[in-house]
Amino acid sequence: MPSPSPRFRLRTSALVNAALLLALTATAALAQSPKGRALAIEDYYRVKTIGAVQLTPDAKWVTFTVTTRVEETNGTTEERWIVPADGSAPARPFTDADTAIVSFGLRLVNAAGAPGRGGRGAGAGAMAGNAFTITSPDGKFTATVRDTPPPRVEKTYASDFEKRHEERFKGVQFDWVEFHRDGAPFPLPNAKDPQVNPPQEIFLRPAGGGATYDTRQLTTLGLRPTGTQWSPDGTTLLFTADSLYRRENSYGRSEIFTVTTSGTVRRLTPNPDYGYTNARFSPDGRWILATKQLTTDAIIRKKLNHGGATDLVVMPAAGGAERNLTANWDYIPAAAQWSPDGKFVYFTGGIGGTTHLFRVSPEGGAVQQVTTGQRRLGDFAFDKAMTKVAFTVGLKESPSEISVANIDGTNERQLTHVHDAFTSEVALSRAERLQFTSADGTPVEGWLTYPYGYSKADGAKYPLIVSNHGGPHSAIEYGFDFKNQYFAADGYFVLEVNFRSSTGYGEKFLWGTWGAWGTKDGQDVMAGVDYALSRYPIDRKRVASIGHSYGGFMTNWLITQYPSRFAAAVSGAGIVNWTSDFGNADIPRTKETEFLGSPWEEKARNVMIKQSPLTYAGRAKAPTLFINGEIDQRVPFSENMQLFVALKKNGVPAKMIEYANMPHAITGNWNVVHRMLNERRWLDTYMRTAQ
Repeated sequence: MPSPSPRFRLRTSALVNAALLLALTATAALAQSPKGRALAIEDYYRVKTIGAVQLTPDAKWVTFTVTTRVEETNGTTEERWIVPADGSAPARPFTDADTAIVSFGLRLVNAAGAPGRGGRGAGAGAMAGNAFTITSPDGKFTATVRDTPPPRVEKTYASDFEKRHEERFKGVQFDWVEFHRDGAPFPLPNAKDPQVNPPQEIFLRPAGGGATYDTRQLTTLGLRPTGTQWSPDGTTLLFTADSLYRRENSYGRSEIFTVTTSGTVRRLTPNPDYGYTNARFSPDGRWILATKQLTTDAIIRKKLNHGGATDLVVMPAAGGAERNLTANWDYIPAAAQWSPDGKFVYFTGGIGGTTHLFRVSPEGGAVQQVTTGQRRLGDFAFDKAMTKVAFTVGLKESPSEISVANIDGTNERQLTHVHDAFTSEVALSRAERLQFTSADGTPVEGWLTYPYGYSKADGAKYPLIVSNHGGPHSAIEYGFDFKNQYFAADGYFVLEVNFRSSTGYGEKFLWGTWGAWGTKDGQDVMAGVDYALSRYPIDRKRVASIGHSYGGFMTNWLITQYPSRFAAAVSGAGIVNWTSDFGNADIPRTKETEFLGSPWEEKARNVMIKQSPLTYAGRAKAPTLFINGEIDQRVPFSENMQLFVALKKNGVPAKMIEYANMPHAITGNWNVVHRMLNERRWLDTYMRTAQ
């Protein structure tokens, strides 16, 4: 087999024609030539990660972390940096003086529960073992959430002989259904066992170290309160709790409760079909804001053909009907919080490939978009008065930096230039936003990253990599992707498609694959491929599909449904058999909901077989590299192994790479770099010969 080329274009008549045209196009080519070298794999260790953005209470400073990958240790280093919020000086690492001043200010604002990176409401305290303690705003009381385990029952044996053989046993044994979770020790402890996961109650005592007998138990619910916080007037505690957490075959339901200092408990969310999270008092204590969603149990019980909307609601703290603030906003709100004056609720949300800041009045009305532009904003942080907001800005063509703006989105300015030296040396490829229609006329969005040094004038045909996202309920967003840029530097176009089931395009689009994972979303991907082929100099004989998790499934699906369209593939942690996946994976709920049931139910079983790439394995022709983590329990190694065996039996080139001790997410610098090198080598090998 010919050795792979590190960067290539079609080396036939197109190259000859390009040479003949060179003199005529020299001026144009010079104008389009990249201003810098191509990205190299070694640059992986130069790209830094910016995060943990904080805006000081007085809005004068922004602090953040800068994380650097270290090849020698296979780890990272992290520094805390600071920059003036007015941009009057460049960002720099923290000094001792910065730490003393800024950290004190951040502690003050977080302790007050103000916007930014606060804790769990007014007077947020800290975890101490299995207890969580918070002091009321007026300083009169201390509330503690702590475990209340039942009496331990000692195991008994019929005889010493039986006891000895039990003690000699080497292995694991379990009789609960949630026995594994990706990335967790196996077997997973039984979360339904009150000895393992004991109920918790809220206790109250006078602040200032009252005697033990002054402590009063406020609740006797036998649940596990989370998000506990005081009302502004210090008379009531708010918390959420899963009222079904002891039921083995339930996916849970989080409800909102309040309890007064006199011990009066009230449940504010009586509808059993909905769960509520992220509950918090309004600044005046009269209202409670929460995120509401239909429970998985309700979806299964009602045999729905769609999931539930995610909405922001407010309800009277004293009890009463809730008001849906986002009923007419067809997206997914996140990280909602009150403005200090209670006039607005601010939250983040994704629309298409963008993520922005939004706000809505608690009285109702239209959702207002605060920040704009084709970019992804994140790590939002606010000052105490909530007049300023700092955030990271994600773009396709450069690593993230930090900007700051007024709370209404005006007067935005970039504060950091952490990556300037890197981007001035390396010419990163540009990405073009694509908009096209699928087979049934549905509008679809995607992005096409150009090869390094691309020029129409050379007459060359380029290979194309289709990179599929995971989820499926996630999305390609604006943001720097090293692997895509690495492939572009190697001479590839890279296509990304937000296919049906992606977030950011409304409820109908989000649930558009219900009962048929792979069908409409696969059509969306192929519509993107055809769109790119019709408008860009791409060699239709040199198209590959890659992806991880759902992207791995999508790759497995595409090479079995459209076998003549793909010259190579790389499938990372891809499902091939939904019936085997049901019991082997740690998330059977995806099959119970979106596949309409369990494998022993005929309708659901037929769907699982129909939508399994293994069913069509005899069609596949694309040489495929399979990549998995050794201890992946989200998409077990056995899934891709089935398709690997099928391809090998059918004479199709295939290879497997298994990363030791890796769960579903294959992490670690060495693994990530090794994976990229092997993916590129595989694609170069089969895409270069597919002419």
